[in-house]
Amino acid sequence: MNTVRTADEEQVGAQKVALVTGAGSGIGRAVAVELLAAGWSVVLAGRRVETLEETASRAPAGSATTLPVRADVSRPEDVAALFDAVRDRFGRLDLLFNNAGTFGPGGVPVEDLPYEAWRHVVDTNLNGAFLCAQAAYRQMKEQSPQGGRIINNGSISAHTPRPHSVAYTATKHALTGLTKSLSLDGRPHGIAVGQIDIGNAATDMTAGMRTGALQANGETAPEPVMDVADVARTVRHMAELPLEANVQFATVMATAMPYVGRG
Repeated sequence: MNTVRTADEEQVGAQKVALVTGAGSGIGRAVAVELLAAGWSVVLAGRRVETLEETASRAPAGSATTLPVRADVSRPEDVAALFDAVRDRFGRLDLLFNNAGTFGPGGVPVEDLPYEAWRHVVDTNLNGAFLCAQAAYRQMKEQSPQGGRIINNGSISAHTPRPHSVAYTATKHALTGLTKSLSLDGRPHGIAVGQIDIGNAATDMTAGMRTGALQANGETAPEPVMDVADVARTVRHMAELPLEANVQFATVMATAMPYVGRG
């Protein structure tokens, strides 16, 4: 019979296994490298194997095992194959960092946004997160010892939108509902679910913010950014809590970004 792990079992035992989606760049890469440095075995998932292998090459010498797996999280068959690979290689899963996502076309007014673009963002950010969480939930419920943790990558946009970001913002608001529902349903099985909402981490995707980003008043202004390593350390902290404790929501942002109040 499966049992929920105790705090002692969380700290002592077999090497923990994490799956990071969108691990080929940006936040996913930083989190994967941070977990590897902390001794986790990490499954690296993404659409391009070459970028996943680049992430693996950045792991500190002597760190734990990596397993790059090509997967498009918006495709149910890819997600099924991804979790089969996790099970075949490691036999269990302790952490899913549900990170894969896309902004979609930037700066497009809602009346001009093509349906195909809307659908692409929804399929990646929301449907992909659901598919991975569902597969992780099944694995964590069935494995022994039972349980594990899911951390969803939300966004500052899960609270407040930027101009012309209807698809991205809608999916990030929906992700908050997914997090809450998964957190509730996971309780009987020792599955802890939380969300990290990130604002202006310095990655290739946010490089334009340092030169100028559209503001709510219609002006374009540069915005401060923070080191993506600070995000990675926060995810690691959330991940390494015993399953009796959970960071339900965390917000990590560049201190001076125009988000709180009137900027």
